[in-house]
Amino acid sequence: MANYHVLNTIAALKQGNLLVFNEVYYSWHKRVYYFILQKTRSSFIAEEVTQLTFIKCWNYRENLADDLNIELQLFRIARTTLIDFLRKETTYREKVIHVIDKYTLPVDDLWGKLAEKELRVKLANALKEMPPMRRKVFEMSRFKGMSYQQIAHELSLSSRTVETHIFQAIKQIKHYLGLMISLLAWLSRF
Repeated sequence: MANYHVLNTIAALKQGNLLVFNEVYYSWHKRVYYFILQKTRSSFIAEEVTQLTFIKCWNYRENLADDLNIELQLFRIARTTLIDFLRKETTYREKVIHVIDKYTLPVDDLWGKLAEKELRVKLANALKEMPPMRRKVFEMSRFKGMSYQQIAHELSLSSRTVETHIFQAIKQIKHYLGLMISLLAWLSRF
């Protein structure tokens, strides 16, 4: 009977059944979060990777294996998502540090001052261009250090909505800073 339920869950997910996905999400979200938290000791990374795990589970639901239970598949997705996340964050952080070091170490350097100012302006612009709720959620999370659950409670939102706002905010900021890094790399050729 339990095997029948596993097959029904996978089949329902593959057919795009949101009710079953919500059931899976609420059943496994905390366990995936604590699995990642145990590996990284970072609530930020645990929140981000958990969110990405469930996004991937939904986006690639047609690829779920029919003969494996959802728990095993979720933890496989979480593990590979964590590896990808850490790899991308390390690469991205190295690029940002390289750009900031290159342009801000000589304080009297005109290019350094311009690059530092431009970086701050780009970050401020990214925040200004966010929809008001996304900006508010992001600021509560990153500037006030509030957890997703605290933000959800204070703003009367679901934790999932808060996660989506944070994911989109980070994506938007990375886009802005990515453009800045490209511009600075281009300027460095002169």
